[in-house]
Amino acid sequence: MSDSTHDSVMPTRPGGAFPLAGREVARVGYGTMQLPRMSDPDAAREVLRRAYELGVNHFDTAHFYGDGTANRYLAETLGDKADVVIVTKLGARPPARGPMPLVPAQRPEQLRAQVHDNLRSLKAERLDVVNMRRIAPGIFPLPPSQMVRFDDQVAEMVALREQGLIGHIGLSTVSAAELRAALPAGIASVQNRYSLVSRGHEPALEIARAENIAWVPYFPLGGAFPGLAKVTHEPAVQQVAREIGASPVQVGLAWLLQHAPNTLLIPGTTSLAHLEQNVEAGAVVLSAEQVSRLDAVRPAAGVRGFLNRMRRP
Repeated sequence: MSDSTHDSVMPTRPGGAFPLAGREVARVGYGTMQLPRMSDPDAAREVLRRAYELGVNHFDTAHFYGDGTANRYLAETLGDKADVVIVTKLGARPPARGPMPLVPAQRPEQLRAQVHDNLRSLKAERLDVVNMRRIAPGIFPLPPSQMVRFDDQVAEMVALREQGLIGHIGLSTVSAAELRAALPAGIASVQNRYSLVSRGHEPALEIARAENIAWVPYFPLGGAFPGLAKVTHEPAVQQVAREIGASPVQVGLAWLLQHAPNTLLIPGTTSLAHLEQNVEAGAVVLSAEQVSRLDAVRPAAGVRGFLNRMRRP
């Protein structure tokens, strides 16, 4: 349903706009993964409301974020906004027990069940975009039941779209070869690990850019675990941040936006202040010389820099 206030005053889209699911979405979006950790549901909803007020209309989520909690917050807060595009994902589920936060759920029937989980918690009749998160045999210790052919997964996504349960198909953690093989199915977005210090998926990005497919990097600021390269630890990033009066986080996000015009960012936070800083990254402009210096950063430098700092007294 249409929101009259939005119809009368179109907000500025942070970072500009790019087409996704038949709508123009802000290139700086928001990821909901951290929302279920918030103890106050009203505070979580306020983060979503503030993001929308700032022009964000692309929200990334999943039913397995807090067993539907993030989805419910979205449905309650922004479910009536006609310009909002909600992107969810499939391919994993919370474990019954054990140390891992998620376990693979790759079989076609599991993908279908997860679509229905997301429909229920989002209170929707159709999902705008669904990213099928691929876990390829050989890159993760999968049990035999989870060693699923990629073609079978894509075929199930096509069937779900033809049945009207999803609007557009996305992919996540796919190789360039897998993306190329899936192109005939019609791919709207690709969500892979990618940042200034982690550019192994550049071939997949090149395909997405050539096909005008939205490229949505996760871990946009580098590794989320100790010992992995982090964008904000890079001396070149810190120097550019000082030069332009921005934070290293904003520089890392701005580099992604300038590196490829089809990039859509989905940084997540539980802080209103950090949310506003992330949105402001969409207005950061790096000079050609600064981009050149940042392009020269390599992942090994990030790991080395992190470890060197860890050794300091």
